[in-house]
Amino acid sequence: MHKYLLTFLLLLHLASCDFFSQQPGTTPDDKALRELIGTDQAFSYDCETKGYKKAFIDYAAPDAVLLRPGELPLVDDAVIRYISAQEDTSFTLSWEVKGGDLAASGDLGYTYGVYRVKAGRQELKGTYVSIWRRQDDGSWKFVLDSGNAGTGEAN
Repeated sequence: MHKYLLTFLLLLHLASCDFFSQQPGTTPDDKALRELIGTDQAFSYDCETKGYKKAFIDYAAPDAVLLRPGELPLVDDAVIRYISAQEDTSFTLSWEVKGGDLAASGDLGYTYGVYRVKAGRQELKGTYVSIWRRQDDGSWKFVLDSGNAGTGEAN
Protein backbone atom coordinates (compact mmCIF):
# COMPACT_ATOMS: atom_id res chain seq x y z
CA MET A 1 0.00 0.00 0.00
CA HIS A 2 2.81 2.36 0.89
CA LYS A 3 4.42 1.79 -2.55
CA TYR A 4 1.19 2.82 -4.32
CA LEU A 5 0.85 5.94 -2.18
CA LEU A 6 4.40 7.03 -3.04
CA THR A 7 3.75 6.43 -6.75
CA PHE A 8 0.53 8.43 -6.59
CA LEU A 9 2.26 11.30 -4.75
CA LEU A 10 5.11 11.33 -7.28
CA LEU A 11 2.66 11.52 -10.20
CA LEU A 12 0.70 14.25 -8.43
CA HIS A 13 3.91 16.21 -7.87
CA LEU A 14 4.97 15.87 -11.52
CA ALA A 15 1.56 17.04 -12.71
CA SER A 16 1.67 20.03 -10.38
CA CYS A 17 5.09 20.97 -11.80
CA ASP A 18 3.53 21.22 -15.25
CA PHE A 19 5.72 18.30 -16.32
CA PHE A 20 3.31 17.16 -19.01
CA SER A 21 2.86 20.57 -20.61
CA GLN A 22 4.53 22.02 -23.68
CA GLN A 23 8.00 20.65 -24.38
CA PRO A 24 11.02 22.98 -24.76
CA GLY A 25 11.47 24.36 -28.27
CA THR A 26 7.77 24.46 -29.13
CA THR A 27 6.07 27.79 -29.53
CA PRO A 28 3.71 29.17 -26.90
CA ASP A 29 1.51 30.54 -29.65
CA ASP A 30 1.71 29.22 -33.20
CA LYS A 31 -0.28 32.18 -34.52
CA ALA A 32 2.21 34.66 -33.06
CA LEU A 33 5.13 32.71 -34.55
CA ARG A 34 3.44 32.71 -37.95
CA GLU A 35 2.99 36.50 -37.61
CA LEU A 36 6.67 36.92 -36.76
CA ILE A 37 7.84 34.77 -39.67
CA GLY A 38 5.37 36.60 -41.94
CA THR A 39 6.85 39.91 -40.80
CA ASP A 40 10.34 38.73 -41.66
CA GLN A 41 9.12 37.54 -45.08
CA ALA A 42 7.44 40.91 -45.67
CA PHE A 43 10.66 42.63 -44.60
CA SER A 44 12.57 40.66 -47.25
CA TYR A 45 9.97 41.50 -49.91
CA ASP A 46 10.09 45.20 -49.02
CA CYS A 47 13.88 45.16 -49.05
CA GLU A 48 13.89 43.64 -52.52
CA THR A 49 11.15 45.87 -53.96
CA LYS A 50 11.48 49.15 -52.05
CA GLY A 51 15.20 49.11 -51.33
CA TYR A 52 17.53 48.33 -48.47
CA LYS A 53 17.34 51.76 -46.82
CA LYS A 54 13.56 52.07 -46.70
CA ALA A 55 12.98 48.51 -45.54
CA PHE A 56 15.63 48.54 -42.80
CA ILE A 57 14.47 51.90 -41.47
CA ASP A 58 10.82 50.77 -41.52
CA TYR A 59 11.48 47.47 -39.68
CA ALA A 60 14.09 48.67 -37.15
CA ALA A 61 13.02 49.27 -33.56
CA PRO A 62 14.09 52.66 -32.15
CA ASP A 63 16.74 50.89 -30.05
CA ALA A 64 17.89 48.46 -32.74
CA VAL A 65 21.42 47.08 -32.90
CA LEU A 66 23.19 46.10 -36.12
CA LEU A 67 26.15 43.73 -36.17
CA ARG A 68 28.09 44.12 -39.41
CA PRO A 69 31.45 42.68 -40.49
CA GLY A 70 34.34 45.01 -39.72
CA GLU A 71 32.19 47.28 -37.56
CA LEU A 72 31.68 47.67 -33.85
CA PRO A 73 28.04 47.06 -32.87
CA LEU A 74 25.93 49.90 -34.23
CA VAL A 75 23.34 51.17 -31.74
CA ASP A 76 20.70 53.87 -31.44
CA ASP A 77 21.25 56.79 -33.87
CA ALA A 78 24.28 55.08 -35.44
CA VAL A 79 21.93 52.44 -36.90
CA ILE A 80 19.93 54.99 -38.89
CA ARG A 81 23.10 56.86 -39.93
CA TYR A 82 24.68 53.59 -41.13
CA ILE A 83 21.59 52.49 -43.06
CA SER A 84 21.07 55.94 -44.58
CA ALA A 85 24.69 56.08 -45.77
CA GLN A 86 24.37 52.83 -47.75
CA GLU A 87 24.12 53.06 -51.52
CA ASP A 88 21.25 50.71 -52.37
CA THR A 89 20.58 51.27 -56.07
CA SER A 90 23.19 48.85 -57.45
CA PHE A 91 22.08 45.73 -55.58
CA THR A 92 19.05 43.91 -54.25
CA LEU A 93 18.93 42.08 -50.97
CA SER A 94 16.42 39.36 -50.18
CA TRP A 95 16.29 36.35 -47.89
CA GLU A 96 14.50 33.13 -47.19
CA VAL A 97 13.33 32.56 -43.65
CA LYS A 98 14.35 29.07 -42.52
CA GLY A 99 12.89 29.18 -39.00
CA GLY A 100 12.41 30.99 -35.75
CA ASP A 101 10.93 30.77 -32.30
CA LEU A 102 9.29 32.90 -29.62
CA ALA A 103 9.88 33.49 -25.95
CA ALA A 104 7.15 32.09 -23.70
CA SER A 105 5.97 35.69 -23.16
CA GLY A 106 5.18 35.96 -26.89
CA ASP A 107 6.72 39.42 -27.20
CA LEU A 108 10.28 38.51 -28.17
CA GLY A 109 11.45 36.13 -30.87
CA TYR A 110 14.06 35.37 -33.46
CA THR A 111 14.20 34.37 -37.11
CA TYR A 112 17.05 33.03 -39.19
CA GLY A 113 17.69 32.06 -42.75
CA VAL A 114 19.70 32.53 -45.92
CA TYR A 115 20.16 35.88 -47.64
CA ARG A 116 21.11 36.74 -51.22
CA VAL A 117 22.66 39.95 -52.49
CA LYS A 118 22.43 40.39 -56.26
CA ALA A 119 24.57 43.00 -57.97
CA GLY A 120 24.39 42.68 -61.72
CA ARG A 121 25.41 39.12 -62.56
CA GLN A 122 27.06 38.54 -59.20
CA GLU A 123 25.25 36.89 -56.33
CA LEU A 124 26.52 36.64 -52.78
CA LYS A 125 24.91 34.40 -50.20
CA GLY A 126 25.07 34.20 -46.47
CA THR A 127 23.14 33.50 -43.32
CA TYR A 128 21.39 35.87 -40.96
CA VAL A 129 19.66 36.01 -37.63
CA SER A 130 17.29 38.72 -36.41
CA ILE A 131 15.89 39.21 -32.95
CA TRP A 132 12.43 40.80 -32.89
CA ARG A 133 10.29 42.51 -30.24
CA ARG A 134 6.56 43.08 -30.45
CA GLN A 135 5.78 46.79 -30.32
CA ASP A 136 2.97 48.48 -28.38
CA ASP A 137 0.88 48.63 -31.57
CA GLY A 138 1.23 44.84 -32.06
CA SER A 139 3.74 45.06 -34.92
CA TRP A 140 7.14 43.35 -34.88
CA LYS A 141 10.38 45.34 -35.20
CA PHE A 142 13.88 43.92 -35.16
CA VAL A 143 16.04 44.82 -32.18
CA LEU A 144 19.14 43.04 -33.44
CA ASP A 145 20.18 42.04 -36.95
CA SER A 146 23.31 40.20 -37.97
CA GLY A 147 24.53 38.36 -41.05
CA ASN A 148 27.45 36.15 -42.01
CA ALA A 149 28.90 35.79 -45.51
CA GLY A 150 28.92 32.41 -47.21
CA THR A 151 26.60 29.43 -46.95
CA GLY A 152 28.37 26.67 -48.83
CA GLU A 153 25.54 26.65 -51.40
CA ALA A 154 26.44 26.59 -55.07
CA ASN A 155 25.88 29.90 -56.81
